[in-house]
Amino acid sequence: MAKILLVEDNEMNRDMLSRRLARKGHEVFIAVDGAEGVSMALAKVPDLILMDMSLPVLDGWQATQQIKAAPETSRIPVIALTAHAMAGDREKCLAAGCNDYDTKPVEFPRLLGKIETLLKEAMT
Repeated sequence: MAKILLVEDNEMNRDMLSRRLARKGHEVFIAVDGAEGVSMALAKVPDLILMDMSLPVLDGWQATQQIKAAPETSRIPVIALTAHAMAGDREKCLAAGCNDYDTKPVEFPRLLGKIETLLKEAMT
């Protein structure tokens, strides 16, 4: 299946998402802060990135902007994962370069649908 980079600082979220994605056949790489997420995106060039927006060191908005600015990673789809569900938060994530947005707590079937849609679009 796909190589997915999960950038998430919360251990419980990392564990739950990485195990469920692996069970679906995806290869999952994990970064625990935004700076590590940027370096792993450049090193691993995943098929898709799940980006928590509230991260230490470098937040998800800044990390996504850096990933989208680099020629080697600019085309990788990024899904923002955030507990921020106020009016304007989705637009803020999309403006930072995210391709889609999903709220926490994560509803896995809904997220999986977004992942599959973006992976299909990236292959065309």
